[in-house]
Amino acid sequence: MNIHNTIQNINHAEEQHPEVLDGIDAVSSASHTQLVEDTQREHAYAPIGVYDSGAGGLTILSDLRELLPHEDFVYFADTRHCPYGMRSKQDLTELAIQASRFLLECGVKLIVVACNTASQAALDALRATFPEVPFVGVVPAVKPAARLTRKRRIGVAATNSSAQAEYLQQLITDFAEGVEVYAQGCPELVTLVERGELTGPEVEEVLRSSLAPLLQHDIDVLVLGCTHFPALKSAIQHVTGPDVQIIDSGAAIARRTRTILERDGILHPTNQEWAEQGTLQVWCSGDAAIFSTTANQVLGYPVTAYPAT
Repeated sequence: MNIHNTIQNINHAEEQHPEVLDGIDAVSSASHTQLVEDTQREHAYAPIGVYDSGAGGLTILSDLRELLPHEDFVYFADTRHCPYGMRSKQDLTELAIQASRFLLECGVKLIVVACNTASQAALDALRATFPEVPFVGVVPAVKPAARLTRKRRIGVAATNSSAQAEYLQQLITDFAEGVEVYAQGCPELVTLVERGELTGPEVEEVLRSSLAPLLQHDIDVLVLGCTHFPALKSAIQHVTGPDVQIIDSGAAIARRTRTILERDGILHPTNQEWAEQGTLQVWCSGDAAIFSTTANQVLGYPVTAYPAT
């Protein structure tokens, strides 16, 4: 039984049998509180789950590990079904539920859906399916982009699905009033990252072609609306030039994750005398050897991916 269900069952037992508490008064109540606190304390040592269609979520993982260095992480890449950009909402929801079940079987305490497309399509369904689990989703950084732009023109590079999503349009309506926002699907960039092709003349040629519809509008802020794209940030900046600010959601997602861990009392304890880097497990639904190579390039340090069966 996972830790989320343990706490739920403790509270459920109290609700179903209040006479037990009445019979032994405050002592039992204090014991119940202590049991919940002990369970939460144990839960704080559980890993954080991170999920994406492939290598893109590794950019979010990097921000998470930088802000939360003592946390353990389990990363799941659904490479068997990558890319997600052309899939239906129903498919994305089913895949997200399957991935979340896998991570929960690994004992995670919180799940970061490190994929813009999956977040927009499936986050509500995930929270309804697993109400006891905290989820953190990813959204395009439209709000900060609208604050940064001086020309009042920003671009959003995303997957085809995310570029056309109603959710993106709602973000623009809510946070970018008076700003011209141009969204463009750039599926070729996902392919580059999944191949581990992050720099070089051929990469920049693809970037110029993919980003041309955005750059022709003389934007001064470019939002990377897919978690794959920050892996290409250096090459993208070389193509756009220094006058275009490039932003993504990674640091904000890491901060949001820390806030939820603190709120729920499940932030990993730190001992200054034994402050070690947390562990990382990497799993994928496709070819583990190929994904290991890609992950090494995106993260910048060696990891070994294991096949999720």
